[in-house]
Amino acid sequence: MTDPVAVLKGHKPTKDFFIAIDSDGCAFDTMEIKHKECFIPNIIRYWGLQAVSKYVRTAAEFVNLYSEWRGINRFPALLMVFDLLDDWDKVQARGFKSPSAPNLRRWAETESKLGNPALEAYCREHDEPDMHRALEWSKAVNVSVSEIVDKGLPPFPYVRECLEKARRNADMLVCSQTPTEALVREWEEQGVAEYVFAIAGQEMGKKSEHIAFASEGRYEKSRMLMIGDAYGDLKAARANGALFFPIMPGDEDVSWKRLCEEGLERFFGGTFAGAYESSLIEEFKTYLPSTPPWKK
Repeated sequence: MTDPVAVLKGHKPTKDFFIAIDSDGCAFDTMEIKHKECFIPNIIRYWGLQAVSKYVRTAAEFVNLYSEWRGINRFPALLMVFDLLDDWDKVQARGFKSPSAPNLRRWAETESKLGNPALEAYCREHDEPDMHRALEWSKAVNVSVSEIVDKGLPPFPYVRECLEKARRNADMLVCSQTPTEALVREWEEQGVAEYVFAIAGQEMGKKSEHIAFASEGRYEKSRMLMIGDAYGDLKAARANGALFFPIMPGDEDVSWKRLCEEGLERFFGGTFAGAYESSLIEEFKTYLPSTPPWKK
C-alpha cells in the first residue's frame, strides 16, 4: 500500500522559500456554506438533535467559524459542540442531553489521521454504535459538500495574484484538514493546483505534520511561511519554526491584498519576522474569541 505522505516526505526543494497554504476559509470562500448547509444539518439529522436544533446551529457555528477553534478537524469539533450544548443553561432547561460518544472521544484523542479512511478501518474491527454513527454522519457530510459546495466556487480575490507572485521564489503546499479528494477537485477545477507541489488533506495527518514531512531539513526556518485563517494554522507554523500570515475571517479580501502588496515582499526580503508579524497576529486574535456569545 502506498504511503499517502510519500509525496511530502519525498519532496525536493526547487526554490529557497517554502509556503504552506490552508484552503477552506483561507484560499477558498467555502467555510460558511460547508458548515451552515452541509455539516450542521447532518449533525442534527444523524445525531438526533432536532429538539435543540437552533442551539446546535449556534454552537456549531461558534466552534467551526467564529472562535479560536475555527478550522479544527470535524470529529473534535463535533464533540466540542456536544460539550457546549450540555453546558448551555437553555439546553439544560429543556432536559436535553447530548449523545454519549465515548469511543469517538477516545479515538479522536488517539488517532493521528482523523479522516474517513481511518474511521472505516476502525469500524471494520469494532462494533461500536457511536463510531458507526460518526462514520455515517461524516460520509453524509461529504455527499452534501459534493452536491452543494463543489459547484465552481472561486478562490478569494488576490489569491491567484499571490500564488503567481510567490511561485517565483517559493515551493508551495496546500495544507488542510479537509479530505484530500475534495481539495484536489477544488484546486484543479479553479486552475490553481499548478502552483503547488502537493495537496495535503486530513488523511495525511495534522497540518503541523504536513509541514514537517515536506520541509524538515530542507529550508531555513526564516524562509518558511504558513498562510491560514485559524489558530490551528498558527500552531502548525510555530510547531515547525515557521512564520505566519493570518487571513482575517470576514476580511479575507483585504488580507490577501495585504499579503500580495506587502506581506510577500517582506517575507522574501527578510523583514517579515518581528514587529510586522507580531502586529498581524495581535490583530488576528481579535477575530477569534474563546468565550461563546451566550456566556457573555
